Amino acid sequence: MNRAALSGRAYRLIRLAAALLLTAVFWGCHEDRADGVVRIGLPEEPRTLNIWLASDTNSRKILSQIYQPLYLRDPKTLKLIPWLAAADPIYDAGEMSYTVRLRNARWSDGTRLTADDVIFTAWVINEFKVPRYAAKWAVIQRIETPDQHTVKFYLKKPVAIFHARTLTTPIVSRSEWQTLAENALTTAKPLRTLQNYEVTRPVGTGPFVLTEYRKGAYLHLEPNPYFFGTGQVIGGYLLGPYVKGIVFKLFGTADVAVLSLQKGGIDMFWASIQPGYLPLLKQHRRIKVYHNQKSALYYMGFNLRKAPFDDSNLRRAIATVIDKTFIVSRILQGYGTPMPSFIPPANSFWFNPHVPQYGKDLSMARRVESAGRILADAGYTWDRPPSVADGRPVPGQGLRLPDGAAMQKFTILTPPADYDPRRAFCGLMIQEWLRQLGMPAFARPMSFSSLLDQVKGQRDFDAFILGYGSLNLDPDYLRSFFSSKNDKPRGWNMSGYRNARFDAVAAKSSEEMDREKRREMVWEMQHMLIEDVPYIPLYNPDVLEAVNKERFFGWVEMVEGIGNIWSFCTLKPL
Repeated sequence: MNRAALSGRAYRLIRLAAALLLTAVFWGCHEDRADGVVRIGLPEEPRTLNIWLASDTNSRKILSQIYQPLYLRDPKTLKLIPWLAAADPIYDAGEMSYTVRLRNARWSDGTRLTADDVIFTAWVINEFKVPRYAAKWAVIQRIETPDQHTVKFYLKKPVAIFHARTLTTPIVSRSEWQTLAENALTTAKPLRTLQNYEVTRPVGTGPFVLTEYRKGAYLHLEPNPYFFGTGQVIGGYLLGPYVKGIVFKLFGTADVAVLSLQKGGIDMFWASIQPGYLPLLKQHRRIKVYHNQKSALYYMGFNLRKAPFDDSNLRRAIATVIDKTFIVSRILQGYGTPMPSFIPPANSFWFNPHVPQYGKDLSMARRVESAGRILADAGYTWDRPPSVADGRPVPGQGLRLPDGAAMQKFTILTPPADYDPRRAFCGLMIQEWLRQLGMPAFARPMSFSSLLDQVKGQRDFDAFILGYGSLNLDPDYLRSFFSSKNDKPRGWNMSGYRNARFDAVAAKSSEEMDREKRREMVWEMQHMLIEDVPYIPLYNPDVLEAVNKERFFGWVEMVEGIGNIWSFCTLKPL
C-alpha cells in the first residue's frame, strides 16, 4: 500500500511503530555493549542544536555538554572559576578593562581555540543582535588580542555583571561559523537566516561530541578526545569524562520516564520529579533521589499603582497572615524552602538573612492578631474586628479603609491548576487567610498567557501569584524587577514599585566592581523590598532528581540539581 492510500491516522501510526522499533533496536544494541554509557531521560526533544536559537531547556542541556564558556560556577561555593579561561580575569579600574588568558584548548575538530574565536563570538552577537546575549555584550567598547591566548575587553563603563553574565557566554568556533554568518548578512533577515541554519554536528570545546541524533528517539554523545579538562583538577574535581558516552532518550511524559527509570531503562531522568512519584521510586533499592534547591522565586505581587494596594501597611498585614511554612509543608509536601527574601538562601553570598520576617513562627491566630494590629494602627476599621477565641482566629467582618470606605472585592490571579497546581492552591489558601482579616479576597485561575497579558500588558489587576523558575545566580535581577524605569507596559517591574532610594542603590550596585561592597548594597536592596512589600516571596521548590545508583557514581550536587557539567565530567561506572 502506498502512502497516498493511507489515511492520515494510519500513516502516523506506522511512523510511530517504526520509531518505536528503531528505538528498541538501538537500546538493544547499547545493552549488549559493555557498561559505561550513561542513559539520560529528557522530558522533551530539544528544539534545536543551533546555539544562536537555543532558548528551551532541553536544547541547552544538550549544548551545555558541547559549547563552553570562559568561566562557570564552582558547584560548592557558586563562585565563578576559570573554565576555558586559564585564570581569573584581571580588572584594571583605570582602563576599565578585563584581561583574560585562555587555556591551551582545542575544538572537537582538533583545531586550537584562540583569541580570534572569542572576538568572533562577540562579533556575531553584536552584529546580529542575538537575543539572550546582545545586552550582555553591548557593554564592551572594544576588544584587543595581545596574542592568540589573551583577550582584553575594554568596557564603556564599570559593569558589575560583566564577569557573571558576559564571560559566562558559550564561545563558538570561528572556522565553523564565519562563512555561515557572512552569508547570513547578505540576506533580508540576517538573524533569522543565522538561527534557521540546521546544525547537525556542532563543534565545541566541551567534554562530549554529538555522534548520532534520531529525532523523536535519542541523541548519542561520545567523549571529546580533545577536551581540555581531561586529567585536569578544576574546582577540586579530577575531570574525565570517565563514561563511554551519553545517550539522551526522549520521553513524552514523566510517567513513561519514571517507569523506564524503575525498570532500569535509563540511569537518570533529567527533570525535577513531582513528589507524587517518590513513593513509587523509594520502593526500588537501586534508585536514589537527590534533593537540591533551585535558584527560583515564587511570589505574590500587588498593583501598587492604585488603591488599596498602594498602602504598604496593607501589604505588610497580608505578608504577616501568609503562612509560608504551611505552603511548603502542605502544598509542596515538604519539598521546598520558605522564601524570606528575593534571593534564595542557597545563594548564600548574596542572600540577606537579616530582613524582616513577618509572622515568623506565629500560629495562625497570632498571625491574624498581629496583622490586625498593623491595620488598626494604620487607620483601618471593621464592622467586627478579627479576634482570637480559645486559641483560634475569629474572622473580621466589614473591613474599612482609612478613609472609611468599605474595602471592595479584589482578585488574586493565579495560573490554572493543570498548569501549576502549587500556585493555584496557594491562591486559594491566601484567599482564606485574608478573609480571616475581613478582606473580600477571591482567587481566580486563568490561562498563563492571559494572566501575563493582564499583569504585564494591560496592567489591570489587583494581585497575582507568579514565579521565576530559573533565576541567574547574580542578583542584578533585583534591579530589573523593581527599578522605576522598568515600570512600563510589558516591563519587568510588574508591581509598579517606585522608590528613589532603591533606584539609587540599585544603579550604584550595577557599577560596583568590588564584590564585598556590592554585597552590602544588594543586602540593603533586599531590606528595602521586604519593608515595602511590592511582592511577597513565598517559596522555592526543591529539585528532585532520581538516578540508578547501581550503575554510576559521582553525581555532583549543586543549586539546580545534579544535572550539570560537573556530574558528566566526573561520573564513573560502578
